[in-house]
Amino acid sequence: MVSIKTDDDIIKMRESGKIAAETLVMIEKHIEPGITTIELNRLCHEFILSKGCYPSPYNYKGFPKSICSSVNEVICHGIPSSKHKLRNGDIVNIDITVYKGDFTIDDINRHLKEKKSTDYFPYFYKGFHGDTNRTYLVGKVEPEVKRLVDVTYEAMMKGIQVVKPGAKLGDIGHAIQTHAESNNFSVVRDFTGHGIGRGFHEEPTVLHYGKEGTGMTLKKGMTFTIEPMINIGTHRMKILKDGWTAVTTDGSLSAQFEHTLVVTDDGFEILTLA
Repeated sequence: MVSIKTDDDIIKMRESGKIAAETLVMIEKHIEPGITTIELNRLCHEFILSKGCYPSPYNYKGFPKSICSSVNEVICHGIPSSKHKLRNGDIVNIDITVYKGDFTIDDINRHLKEKKSTDYFPYFYKGFHGDTNRTYLVGKVEPEVKRLVDVTYEAMMKGIQVVKPGAKLGDIGHAIQTHAESNNFSVVRDFTGHGIGRGFHEEPTVLHYGKEGTGMTLKKGMTFTIEPMINIGTHRMKILKDGWTAVTTDGSLSAQFEHTLVVTDDGFEILTLA
């Protein structure tokens, strides 16, 4: 069932979304050759806590870190590691979700020590999640790599721009798929956007491919993410032995961007803007 957010809910979601976006702004200056993804995780974790928020991915369904860091052929859900240093020419996606609610830093630290899923955080019913991600260039990248990142961002924005009351979910996927494939890139099928609010993942499921005029009708107050994953090569993927990391089957590069948005009276509002 899709939840319709009230005006007060949206005010709170703007707060969560803004902090998630500010985390991506903060980490940008640290994206350089030589830094490890576990150090990026530490910096983001400390920044999120300093804002009085909880890093939503931490222990969510067993995920072991506070952010996802997906490098090169990793499509999504890359686990930060001390063994993984960024290199000149890489691309890396940093995926941030924060939860802002009526709790204290002591509550957050207690929950972190207990290592429970955010599903069991007793304070979660009072607040909302904000979810966003961005793909960064590490040093100097090849022109085709930069084109992949640019087209992926454009595809996300083309999907966002069709959002309004009366539009269909399929319109979003069609706009994204058309732009990606017209640039000779492929759209990952196995992961989707999702509803978001008091829950990290809610209904509806937002496909990044599809046909115009199909799927659920959008209504004012719906909140969800649009987060296309676009590959240079095949759209096919596989999950590594860690149970999380998704990679392209042909080793080709993958990029992703994400915003959380709400359907308004006559269009949309992006809630994850710094």
